Amino acid sequence: MHNDEKLVQIIAEACLEEKAFDVIILQVHELTIIADYFVIASGKSAVQVKNIVDYVEAAMAENDIVPIRREGHQEGVWVVLDYGPIILHVFREKEREYYGLENLWGDARRIQIQKV
Repeated sequence: MHNDEKLVQIIAEACLEEKAFDVIILQVHELTIIADYFVIASGKSAVQVKNIVDYVEAAMAENDIVPIRREGHQEGVWVVLDYGPIILHVFREKEREYYGLENLWGDARRIQIQKV
């Protein structure tokens, strides 16, 4: 498994371990120069969104990887962690429905989440 593929799986798995729901991985490298993968997840509340993000950051730190950028943590309604080739979006449920990122990137290939 390529390093980015392994890291995207670590991120998705960490989201699930922290009880995120509707976790998906989109391979977007053919559609944008922004990133190779988007991981999109949801939480029921701002507190849960923050907890999911904090858990992912801790899991990635175990691999000596820190985000390049972190946005939205204070509000907890849409938090973005930018790991360069991988961008994590964690939404509160109603914001995810409103923004519909998976629909916006509907041409992206979905990657199955696997245990790492």
